[in-house]
Amino acid sequence: MELFGIALTMLALFVSFGFMVGVLFGFFGMGGSFLVTPALLVMGYPTRVAVGSGMAFVFGTAVIATLKHRDLGQVDYKLGGLMVVGTTAGIEVGSHLVYYLEELGLAGGVIGVTYVFLLGGIGVFVTYNALKADGSDDSGGGHHEAATQEIDPNDIPDIAKKIQSYNVPPMMTLSGGIEVSLWMILGVAFATGLLSGFLGVGGGFIRMPALFYLIGVPVPIAVGTDLFEIVISGGFGAYTYGLNGGVNLSIVVPLLAGSALGARIGSAATSVVNEDDIKIYFGLMLLGGSVAVAFQQSAGYLGMPVLDTIGFVLIMLSAFMVSGAVIYNTITTMRARSNASAPSAD
Repeated sequence: MELFGIALTMLALFVSFGFMVGVLFGFFGMGGSFLVTPALLVMGYPTRVAVGSGMAFVFGTAVIATLKHRDLGQVDYKLGGLMVVGTTAGIEVGSHLVYYLEELGLAGGVIGVTYVFLLGGIGVFVTYNALKADGSDDSGGGHHEAATQEIDPNDIPDIAKKIQSYNVPPMMTLSGGIEVSLWMILGVAFATGLLSGFLGVGGGFIRMPALFYLIGVPVPIAVGTDLFEIVISGGFGAYTYGLNGGVNLSIVVPLLAGSALGARIGSAATSVVNEDDIKIYFGLMLLGGSVAVAFQQSAGYLGMPVLDTIGFVLIMLSAFMVSGAVIYNTITTMRARSNASAPSAD
């Protein structure tokens, strides 16, 4: 039996997957097509459709998640607006690169290998730094930093402090009193935009840690601002691929149906879950995605189709386990706070 031209079992799979990805997207400011695009490639969809549909999904989910982060005061609109400028140019260059590689018959392989190295490298870096910092302070609990609050200098990574020390005019003053060169912001934006157009991702898996480690933006604000920027870049990317027949609505619609709830849950969780936990979960998710795509790429080279299936299962498990951990951590933290604030019965 089919609905909207797609089997009901596949429809249910897309809705469930969309929910999990929505949780990740709202919580990390990424996770949309970073997981969706490789999954669609594993399922046999053409590269252009997998990338284009991933971009369309990113746009819809980012709108939902950004609205929630706006309510929490975790969006720096000035920084997001500046990021849009560089990202738009990067997406255009990246999408044309995909079309060129498609003509050479190299798109799938090159994109897959790029995924493996980028996800693995960033995943190791973020996880290592998060684990090293875990327990270094006793603040515990959630975090409620708003874009209008002054940022504690002790919370800014050493790399970001070093970058902020370089006075390359014009200098921009961001929310929280951060001062950084406009050229650094535009450079980060162009690089992530290039990845967005080339890999069919929102660019959040590199932009969110870049905003934190390079610019010094606190993680919750980095997530919210990243999502705001993705609304613009994702919409532009989806439009670009849509003009070339790269958006399959029978894929995008059920994914968005699931992510509508998941994105709001994930966004709300950023104000509850400890910031160090966010970074640890983020790094582990990237590592899981890297291993999954590596299996998928090996399938073609080794002539072992079963590795495709293993890669797809790993992608699903990565999304399920990390999104489940986010929800579980949120529930347990809220229960602990409730018990702590409840009056004791003597």
